[in-house]
Amino acid sequence: MEPTDRASTALDIALLRTFLEVVDSRGFAPAAERLALTPSAVSGHIKRLEQAAGTVLLARTTRRIALTPAGDTLYAYARNIVDMEREVRARLRGAPAHGRLRVGASEDFAGTWLPQVLRTFRDHHPRTSIELKVGITASLLREQALGRLDVVFGKQCRQVDAPGELLWEEPLVWAFASDTALNAEGDVPLALFPEPCVYREAAVAALSAALRPFRVLFESGSMAGCVSAALAGFAVTALARSQLRDGLRACGPDDGLPALPAARFHAFASKPDGAAAALIDAVRATGRSRQFAAPPG
Repeated sequence: MEPTDRASTALDIALLRTFLEVVDSRGFAPAAERLALTPSAVSGHIKRLEQAAGTVLLARTTRRIALTPAGDTLYAYARNIVDMEREVRARLRGAPAHGRLRVGASEDFAGTWLPQVLRTFRDHHPRTSIELKVGITASLLREQALGRLDVVFGKQCRQVDAPGELLWEEPLVWAFASDTALNAEGDVPLALFPEPCVYREAAVAALSAALRPFRVLFESGSMAGCVSAALAGFAVTALARSQLRDGLRACGPDDGLPALPAARFHAFASKPDGAAAALIDAVRATGRSRQFAAPPG
């Protein structure tokens, strides 16, 4: 696909906005609704953008669309261009930026700390909207590398080599049903996340070092799933101490279980300024209020 003329090689920001909305909405029709355009207008925008780029950006079928390798590359740049244009316009008007902040968070972070974080953030950035994606840290960081997330809050594990800011450490504990005895002699029944997961790594490493046999009886990509297995007395799971709730108890040496290391929570920011920096500050404030802190340098 070749550009038809020199003017067509410009990547019009209006076309970039349409492209981002089509990808984010996963289709032309929902993107058209959000942009207040007709589906044919959205299709025309994408066609013009592909002509300007000189390549196909979206692979279309009757049921779905998918980014081509060129589309993946453009998506990251387009997101930054559109965000910067919005910020420049706001600053020229002397108004605070009020765009969208795309946040990725591990499930334990989202479920336990996010409500207080959002209250603190809203006080200083009431016009900034937040789009949240919950998942495993390694997967969220891959999304961030593609330009799809601005900030990721999660735990560091050996599969993660991105430079992150350590926010705090918190004790990691074994959790099991409070009304059920755990056999201190037999194999430890485990409920774990699939790899890669820092909690899984810590649990397996601690049991292996203590020469304590174990079996993974329950595996779930959801913290709620692992907690349910523990609440039922089906298996033991590893989680941050703040995740303990009614019906769960922290197990230890009396149950034949070794100590676990601390969980280390990090912030990974693609652009550590503006609203992203304010959100990270709100997380730090939440940590301080719960007496969590990063270890001294």
